[in-house]
Amino acid sequence: MAKRVHQPREDAEFDFILGMSRVPVLAYFTGTWPKAIEPCRAMDLVVGGIAEEYADRLTAVRADITRCPAATERYGVTGAPSCVLLKEGEAVAAHGPGTMTTAEVRELLDGHL
Repeated sequence: MAKRVHQPREDAEFDFILGMSRVPVLAYFTGTWPKAIEPCRAMDLVVGGIAEEYADRLTAVRADITRCPAATERYGVTGAPSCVLLKEGEAVAAHGPGTMTTAEVRELLDGHL
């Protein structure tokens, strides 16, 4: 996982990162159950690359669904991996559950950054 991707250990830390960000936040929700591990690992590479590419315009957060249940519920996440683009704490675009290519993530971000 890229160093530019924050990994909160709980909802309070997720909310702190969200509150401190002055740019939109790409929240990437992961899971640790067997069927989610491989798709989430694939998304780790995609989100890590996006975090590097958009470093000056985006904060990336990798949130485990079981560690951040309130955030998961707040943004309507139903499975992993899922991505939600947040501006000032409000969801403006979302995808998931399911993997995405780098081009698909760029398309999700298009028009919102």
